[in-house]
Amino acid sequence: MLRPSVQLMWPLTMQCNKALSAPSLSFIRTIVELASSCQHQGRLVRQFHHSPVTSNQPHATEASESSTAARQPETMDFPGGTVPFTSSLEFIGSHLTPSSPRIPCYRTLDGTGKHLPDAAVPHDLDQQMATDLYTAMAKLQVMDTICYDAQRQGRYSFYMTCAGEEATVVGSAAGLDPRDMVFSQYREHGVLLWRGYSFDEFANQLYGNKLEPGQGRQMPIHYGSKELNYQTVSSPLATQLPHAAGAAYAMKLDQADTVAAAYFGEGAASEGDFHAAVNFAATLGAPCLFICRNNGYAISTPASEQYAGDGIACRGPAYGVPSIRVDGGDARAMYCVTRAARALALRDECPVLIEAMSYRSGHHSTSDDSSRCADIMIYTPLFR
Repeated sequence: MLRPSVQLMWPLTMQCNKALSAPSLSFIRTIVELASSCQHQGRLVRQFHHSPVTSNQPHATEASESSTAARQPETMDFPGGTVPFTSSLEFIGSHLTPSSPRIPCYRTLDGTGKHLPDAAVPHDLDQQMATDLYTAMAKLQVMDTICYDAQRQGRYSFYMTCAGEEATVVGSAAGLDPRDMVFSQYREHGVLLWRGYSFDEFANQLYGNKLEPGQGRQMPIHYGSKELNYQTVSSPLATQLPHAAGAAYAMKLDQADTVAAAYFGEGAASEGDFHAAVNFAATLGAPCLFICRNNGYAISTPASEQYAGDGIACRGPAYGVPSIRVDGGDARAMYCVTRAARALALRDECPVLIEAMSYRSGHHSTSDDSSRCADIMIYTPLFR
């Protein structure tokens, strides 16, 4: 059935079609008549859409006026989405709406490592899990120290540490299922360590010897493990994100109870691949976790030169993606957020964006001297 506005305009359209074949003078007269008729019909259309329904009951005018004032803003179903109308000409965002609240940062521990009594902890840690998390973070720091020194001795060409971000990586790794496919950037070797990758396997990859699965075809720190569901690291930033979105979509089609987890830094979120991946995952309903480590610096470029908005988490809602900001130095918070995000992604068939606020307490890599960048070397307690 045609909408009321279409029903009103349909006779006018038919008359216009007939007029096109009429002589010129008749055509002009017809157009003038139609213009007058359209003006009248247009008023009817506007009244149909915007005027309150009249009634024969007393005080109908007063009642309709009060209902008009109290009614919800009018909306329109545009092809691009349903939006409310406003009579105000206002721009939003940036300094124009300074009162807009910033996304809060979820945590379960205070700055000294003490439990926050009012913190929501849906997945608390038992003694064994807490011990395992601490052990993995301590091992990761020791391994980073040894491997960093070995690179400085010239034993291999390149290395990147996870210093300061151990809780971000290990806490999220613990919240994933071992069957979940991980697409890392290059500072997430703690995920492999958590899943059982040995020190010998790390060393074989760094040296590129014959015992390494890639037979030395990859540069150092480009780890990968088919057995541990960890895709091989790729040097170009953010290329792993569209791959993760595609893998998650395949999992959805296979009706698997697994997710894809894509790690990246806030600098990589400036790449076009980030936006493409998040949008694809959102529109396809792919169960993909986008885990951003926001340590404030992309190599030596500060966050103030990377974005002008409220970090990375605010980009999720713009794409229709559930998002959260979390304290990346709180391993328990990372564990809770990752487990909750994974459950949400599987239940609602949607991607989830996690922004972990963290510190990088070391150089970007062995090819970088962070001491040349003011305020980049920030001390922060490793374990809270």
